[in-house]
Amino acid sequence: MHGSATNPPHVKDRSASAGFALNPLNRMSMRRQDAAFLEQMSRSETARTLVFSEDLPIVKRGPGGFDPFFTLAEAAELGKIQETAFLGCDEELALFASLIERSEDAPAGEKIAFIDIRLIATQGLLPAEVVGPLGEAKSLLSWHVRHRFCSNCGAPTRSLAGGWRRGCDRCGAQHFPRTDPAVIMLIVDGEDCLLGRQAAFAPKMYSCLAGFMESGETIEDAVRREVAEEAGIAVGRVDYLASQPWPFPSSLMIGCIGEALGRDLSLDDKELEDARWFRRDEVRRMLERTHPSGLTCPSKVAIANLLLTAWAYDDIPFEIRGAASL
Repeated sequence: MHGSATNPPHVKDRSASAGFALNPLNRMSMRRQDAAFLEQMSRSETARTLVFSEDLPIVKRGPGGFDPFFTLAEAAELGKIQETAFLGCDEELALFASLIERSEDAPAGEKIAFIDIRLIATQGLLPAEVVGPLGEAKSLLSWHVRHRFCSNCGAPTRSLAGGWRRGCDRCGAQHFPRTDPAVIMLIVDGEDCLLGRQAAFAPKMYSCLAGFMESGETIEDAVRREVAEEAGIAVGRVDYLASQPWPFPSSLMIGCIGEALGRDLSLDDKELEDARWFRRDEVRRMLERTHPSGLTCPSKVAIANLLLTAWAYDDIPFEIRGAASL
């Protein structure tokens, strides 16, 4: 897959190195209302679709690895098509997403595989420029499953605009795919940063603090509120660093760096099992998997890794001083 007019191949944002963030498709959102155009795209010899059964992508097995691209006819052979959406185009193909109800007559297991999308990303089973559209497809199809009925009047809704809108014929309400913004932040104090762990984390893994934004809240205030609530630390300056689409089911992780105005921790034990300050050289060892105590941080798929790497190796375009140097 190649770059498009909306994502030129010569431009690589910092965000693109996070999992699910590299998406070379031209979404062609201005053409989604054009039924003739969408029909032409679907009938193109180069049209392909990414297929999901519930939350699991379906991929073809082959001697060269896995192939997630099916023709629309091949997708129909896998099971009844429940939803179809137009994802966009690149220089070679028109790409769709298909949600199927798998048929008992679907190809046998030696020909196809159902693989969790998180596993695909963490183990590098597909190229990053394919994982991005796969995340787009998962998020969009999950939205369709959860919005089959109108939230205004309760009547059934139907897919419109190439799968990017659902309409209610009873009351006329229009419903659009939802993205839930969440902040994830590395709070720093000079040569130290604050990391925490939840009980659900893998043993010995620490990560950046994070939480969902609330209505009427700026990104900066969301960072300050979440850190104060979870760790009892007041935060001063907040700067944006990068973002990541996170299709579980449809979040946007907004990565920030913030300055600590104090060091005394007061943990919310419902949110965090533990939190503490880490030295910069210690974080480097965690990233390199050489920490003497076996401590680790999230893999490169997660934006937390991107934030930690940028800070640990001084790859940030601004200075956050922290409480120790105020």
